[in-house]
Amino acid sequence: MASQFNETVSTRYHMYNSLFLNLPYSGIYRTGTLLPLLQQSCENGYDKGKDPKAIIKKFFTDYTPKATREEQFDLLFGFVQYIERQVVLFDSVEDAAFDEINDLTGKGTIAELLLRAEAEGAIEGLKQKLSEFSVRVVLTAHPTQFYPGNVLAILNDLEQAIRDNRLEHINLLLRQLGKTAFINREKPTPYDEAVSLSWFLENVFYAAIPEIVNKLMTGLKITLDEWKNYDLLKIGFWPGGDRDGNPFVTHEITLKVARHLQQILLKCYYRDIRFLKRRLTFKGVDHIIARIDSKIYPMAFGGNGETYHQPGELLSDLEEAREVLIRDHKGLFLNLLEGFILKIRMFGFYFASMDIRQDSRKHGYAWEAILEKLRPKNKKLKDFDELSEPEKIETLLSLKFNPTALKFEDEFIHELIESIDVIGRIQEQNGEEGCHRYVISNCQSALDVIRVYQLANLIIGHNDQLPLDIVPLFETIEDLANAPAIMSALYNVETYREHLVRRGGKQTIMLGFSDGTKDGGYLRANWSIFQAKENLTRISREQGFVSVFFDGRGGPPARGGGNTHDFYASLGETIEDKEVQVTIQGQTISSNFGKPVSCAYNLEQLLSAGIENDVFDINRNQLKSDEIQLMNSMAKEGHKAYLDLKLHPKFVPYLEKITPLSFFGDINIGSRPVKRSQGSLKFEDLRAIPFVGSWAQMKQNIPGFYGVGTALKELKKKGKLPMLKQLFKQSLFFRTLLSNSMMSLTKTYYPATAYLAKDKEFSALWKKMYAEYKLSSEMILEVSGLSELMENTPMNRDSVKLRERIVLPLITIQQYALQQLRNKEKHEEHFEKLYRKLVIRCMFGIINAARNSA
Repeated sequence: MASQFNETVSTRYHMYNSLFLNLPYSGIYRTGTLLPLLQQSCENGYDKGKDPKAIIKKFFTDYTPKATREEQFDLLFGFVQYIERQVVLFDSVEDAAFDEINDLTGKGTIAELLLRAEAEGAIEGLKQKLSEFSVRVVLTAHPTQFYPGNVLAILNDLEQAIRDNRLEHINLLLRQLGKTAFINREKPTPYDEAVSLSWFLENVFYAAIPEIVNKLMTGLKITLDEWKNYDLLKIGFWPGGDRDGNPFVTHEITLKVARHLQQILLKCYYRDIRFLKRRLTFKGVDHIIARIDSKIYPMAFGGNGETYHQPGELLSDLEEAREVLIRDHKGLFLNLLEGFILKIRMFGFYFASMDIRQDSRKHGYAWEAILEKLRPKNKKLKDFDELSEPEKIETLLSLKFNPTALKFEDEFIHELIESIDVIGRIQEQNGEEGCHRYVISNCQSALDVIRVYQLANLIIGHNDQLPLDIVPLFETIEDLANAPAIMSALYNVETYREHLVRRGGKQTIMLGFSDGTKDGGYLRANWSIFQAKENLTRISREQGFVSVFFDGRGGPPARGGGNTHDFYASLGETIEDKEVQVTIQGQTISSNFGKPVSCAYNLEQLLSAGIENDVFDINRNQLKSDEIQLMNSMAKEGHKAYLDLKLHPKFVPYLEKITPLSFFGDINIGSRPVKRSQGSLKFEDLRAIPFVGSWAQMKQNIPGFYGVGTALKELKKKGKLPMLKQLFKQSLFFRTLLSNSMMSLTKTYYPATAYLAKDKEFSALWKKMYAEYKLSSEMILEVSGLSELMENTPMNRDSVKLRERIVLPLITIQQYALQQLRNKEKHEEHFEKLYRKLVIRCMFGIINAARNSA
């Protein structure tokens, strides 16, 4: 398999890389000639134990001895620019080879699912599961993806040109990339982020999602009239709605984004109807299609004229055309018309469902101000703060008033009320599916949920109906442990129970991998979430409700990423599996869902992982009591080791002084601040993305493995090694847990920071982290029986290794700049801005090369 990767991707990459010599940069020939020499200098230098500063200085001495300091900086920036384009080229080559290095009809695909169902006589079971199952991928605005739309379009064309092996066209596109800015000059607004991500909706998801449903309908011989589950594949959308810690998201932005989503969808519809107009030219059909054309145009592009107010009106016209086509024209081009009808039924007039998210403490603050306004006319509120939680809930639910009519000095409270009111306006404009969920970050109690429920009910509820699903989010280790008790208390609130019944008896619960890992380490976080899901499933079932788990996952294993398909396939009967809901963010959007073929493949993998256990009655290898005890012990030891590192007195100072953490706010790839609060750095206020991203930049990847080695070693000491080896063979959950950690370990490169072993302030901390890295690598290999990390996934391993080699000069240049900034020499002080700029410019390439670094 490795040789296939080398033949398919590596060889092509090296061949096309030679075209960079023609890129229109000043001095590009010199840069392209010297870069391989810098690459070799880095590899040789680290082999000899040299630090980045010594490597860069020796390179200049050996190859540009007469260059001035200004010319040296120009050359370094030239290398950065060159490597950025190399990363893009490698991405495009790998994407072009996607169907060669992935089996598009193999395990986890629709083709394999249908074949297996036919072979095992499970067709009816598959139909039944598909009628009630759902996958929701939620695109988030987190700042790890920065390519603007025009660059994404070039990359799309470049991939196709490479696929077709059109050398001249590839050369032209590389030249175009050379002239096109990769980097935002200014920090994007939340609306900019929404527009950037909507490119994927329009150019990828719009075609990929209906195509998957079409495959299923064809394979299962289900007609359009018989297919009823239009929620099988859904898209969620956070840009413009996620206001947790982002003061730049306002209700005006939320409404503007909702309008944008509808508009780009209608433009897609218009392109489709224009195509249908060229095919359905028959008597009785042509005038219907022309009527549809005339109504959609002003909706998509503006202007006057008759329009559709609801998707049902458009579907009515399309059904009329379908009836004539079947009756009078023998169904000619019926497949094209039915394909368009399917899209309307799936996307409506909303395209993607916007989620609103806010921190629970903000709701508590708003209610304090509201109650202060109401107290003069309501004696029951006088001693509200002294009431028990059940009494507070009962009191809030008894209140009848109009929140939008109240006046507050604090503009934030008005904005919070408006952010709920705008949900109703979006539902009127885009349909209820356009915005029907409110996520509560930092959810600490049942009262936190009721605060949002009651405020929303007073603002947008009508006739005892609240068209909104309230979604509590549990993230920290403590929150995950408390979640079952919180949900149990919530289910005992009769008013809320009635609300859930009206909403179909489902309660969506979001679980955050990112902050869990930051809080408790890799093993503790993943096992805590597994246990929380089991307990929440049990409690919900006992109360007559269905838990729907919404996983807040990032790109890397440290934030719940890695091979997510296997995680879902590994869940047993004790965890509810009616739906798979997961956030997709950062480079993971472009790498896993950035092209129609990769998007379809990964959606099919999620779909199959979520349904195959039920359909094929697979022996899920449910964890036995002694295996659960083993996992408990492992999580405990891992947590202990991680806390020992996290509470080290030099841990936070290391993040501040050594890593590029402080630069994340300057890279203009996201609208959200790095910290949740202003002032000096507090670990609890630090966002998971810059936290994980900083370790990725340093090539240390602490959150993705720290504590794993210690935990496994402690269990080995207790004679549990044979049991661990058996668990790795039998449990897909445990195997995936360690396999994802292997990816984090493979992406580390401690030689780049080995100079810190001699640092007066941070020597002990660096040695501690390095020792755990070595121990984790050693113990995972021993437990897995593998001879090399990621040996069981050779394609991914080879991709990671080549990416890491491409980016090694960037890592070296960045570390060199960080060294110079920390140990300022007097004659170098006037170059400080250039060193800072070097750090920031290197961050882009390192982030993109990793594809799931944050």
